[in-house]
Amino acid sequence: MQYQKVKFTNPEKSTFFPTLRQRVDQYFSTNEICKSGGSGIIYKALFMLSLYLVPYILILSNQFGMLAMAGFAFVMGLGVAGVGMSVMHDAIHGSLATSNVLNKIFGASIYLLGGNAYNWEVQHNRLHHTYTNIHEVDEDITGKFLLRLSYHEKQKFIHRFQHIYAFFLYSLMTLSFLWKDFKEISLFNKMAESGMTKPFPRKELVKLISTKLAYVVFICVIPLSLTSVTFSQWLIGFLIMHGTAGMILSTVFQMAHVVEGAEQPEPDHAGCIENAWAVHQLQTTSNFAGKNRILSWFIGGLDYQIEHHLFPSISHIHYHALSPIVRATALEFGLVYNAKANFGNALSSHVRMLKNMGTR
Repeated sequence: MQYQKVKFTNPEKSTFFPTLRQRVDQYFSTNEICKSGGSGIIYKALFMLSLYLVPYILILSNQFGMLAMAGFAFVMGLGVAGVGMSVMHDAIHGSLATSNVLNKIFGASIYLLGGNAYNWEVQHNRLHHTYTNIHEVDEDITGKFLLRLSYHEKQKFIHRFQHIYAFFLYSLMTLSFLWKDFKEISLFNKMAESGMTKPFPRKELVKLISTKLAYVVFICVIPLSLTSVTFSQWLIGFLIMHGTAGMILSTVFQMAHVVEGAEQPEPDHAGCIENAWAVHQLQTTSNFAGKNRILSWFIGGLDYQIEHHLFPSISHIHYHALSPIVRATALEFGLVYNAKANFGNALSSHVRMLKNMGTR
């Protein structure tokens, strides 16, 4: 298909974001704190990496039975999700640390998960964060296997049941990293024709192939070589790990944008969205922050998606404090601050959206 570059036009020159940015900057200067995660986030990153790597080492020790091995695979899945949301995500946004070197190092943790840093930066940082909930441009809601996550997608009969089978498909998210990154090459090259992305660099193709092979060696060849597990036993553990991680990651990401109140605007024939970018982020994004601070800590503050989309270069550890500032400023400008009461409320809203998209 032919991609058209999407532009945000704002005839009224909204002062919402300049005002909000000034207030957020004032918060940091008044409290004399840094916008990055600081030393605390480094310890958190090391914990999340340990949650993934320690069970892996215990599996390689070959000192445990199959039930314990399955338990280790489950914990590794929690680690994959924790690294993805609390380490890699912030690092590739450049918000984990003030040091670009540290951000590069921790951002490279995506290779341990089977993903690719360059593809994530383009697909997530540039496309999703710029063109949030815009069909055919935001891949998070476009072209999903057996899922209709956008009202602009063609409706099929099977979509009537997507609220039943969707979460099984969500569990395959990280597993799809193994082949999805190769599909992105042609997608980015097509988008490059309209200037939305750059053509996929040759050096990144070399890195993509080499890191995928390294992941296969790490996650498959080494365990099968150093332990007594059979291939079928390894496969079960592999699916437990990726199923756990995929279920957590997909559910958290979907509850930010495919819920009631999160709009899906369509560009006009000239590819224009008649809105300011920051207002667009408010209208297409939802929070689900409740009182569960442990959940918020584990998912890297992604229950504060509004704050994250407006300020992706600020570490997630600050979103809880910034939320009242963003809410008050939005209401002052007559804008809706879409926030579900808690995780359960957002999950119910997402299921209702799946039902609605399957039948309308």
